[in-house]
Amino acid sequence: MPSFERSAVVDAARDVFWRRGYAEAGIVELEEATGLTRSSLYNAFGSKRGLFDAVLSAYLDDVVRTRLRPLGGGDPGALEAYVDEMRSAIESDAPRARLGCLLLNAGSSSLASDDAEVRTLVSDYAAEMRAAIRAAVADRRPDLTPDAVDALAAVCASLVVAGLTLARADRDAALSTLASVAPTLESWG
Repeated sequence: MPSFERSAVVDAARDVFWRRGYAEAGIVELEEATGLTRSSLYNAFGSKRGLFDAVLSAYLDDVVRTRLRPLGGGDPGALEAYVDEMRSAIESDAPRARLGCLLLNAGSSSLASDDAEVRTLVSDYAAEMRAAIRAAVADRRPDLTPDAVDALAAVCASLVVAGLTLARADRDAALSTLASVAPTLESWG
């Protein structure tokens, strides 16, 4: 039985991977952040990559799915609330929010170009996000045809991805991009 809280270790490692990326995160840095020795990390997670996989899995469950869950539940304002939550986090200068989306960062890194598992994980995440946004668009705009809902959802999902990607490099552009979701929802069709 490990003498540490697995979720706390994963959370501490998440900050390192989120800030530095997989390739740049060093094992010494991960040891310092988690308070575990290299051998403890390897015993618990198998490898640096195993730790990274645990981080991505936890991020998907704890952050992404928690935020996506209200979308498509019948609330016509859910998509705007989802986007407003992201904008508020980026505006607040919360350290994690200013780093963009961990999964999108992983998807745009050299790791994704070399690793089919990471590409699949990011692709599945994008599909899950698009489906949730599509359901939220359908709730918000019941006046649109299914094809129009699909098109509007694709645009809104693209704006969200762009905003979350820009958050790391250009806060103002990220905020502006996310702010364009609501008027796009309103004016479409």
